Amino acid sequence: MSIAGFDPSGGAGVMADIKTFEQLKVQGLAVCTAMTLQTESECLSLKWQSLQETVNSIHVLMKKYEVKAVKIGVVKDAEFLNEIIKTITFNNPEAKIIWDPVLKSTSEFSFFDMNTISQLKYIIRQITLITPNYNEYNILKTEGLFEELGNSCSILIKGGHREDNIGTDILMEKGKEISIEINNTTSVFYPKHGSGCVLSSAIASHLALGQNVEQACRNAKEYIEKFLISNPTLLGFHS
Repeated sequence: MSIAGFDPSGGAGVMADIKTFEQLKVQGLAVCTAMTLQTESECLSLKWQSLQETVNSIHVLMKKYEVKAVKIGVVKDAEFLNEIIKTITFNNPEAKIIWDPVLKSTSEFSFFDMNTISQLKYIIRQITLITPNYNEYNILKTEGLFEELGNSCSILIKGGHREDNIGTDILMEKGKEISIEINNTTSVFYPKHGSGCVLSSAIASHLALGQNVEQACRNAKEYIEKFLISNPTLLGFHS
């Protein structure tokens, strides 16, 4: 299941997630957290869905379908995220939860209410994996959100914004740091709108298929590389 925003360009949010699920042979469900007006290069406006509508949609789908993994994208604030997670675990305590913490878009459009960021310290302990980029990781780390996590939550720091070893991801799991290197070293990688959404939904797909976190991250890395080389525009092809 993808719980994320609607992007009319199809490059990010629930549309990108469903495309990824389909390619990786898992059945995709979608719950919309926000309606946006955007293109692949600019976000113009955002209208949040109500928390009650979002929670009700999750209940309906999880009562009907066995949901093994959930990818969460843009959410309004910490309370919104917490209620989503409570609803997921109420319906299936075994479901794997991946949060891609979209704080701002590449074009600097703000999504998450940063005034509530300190509340995340206890919320993320309920999550299987979070997938921040380097900028997001540094913001969350400054708030002390990753202290004493233990085995409760793994972190995949995406390497696309690194100044050194660009493209190398770091998986922090159970006190270990695991480097996930680029597989394809010969092709040209093009910047893509929604690449973080695609990576996190690919991880969710592999977790739903029974892989562990490290395996899922490595296999998702292969998927995102194919996405990044698919064409030179900001909108990638899923194949």
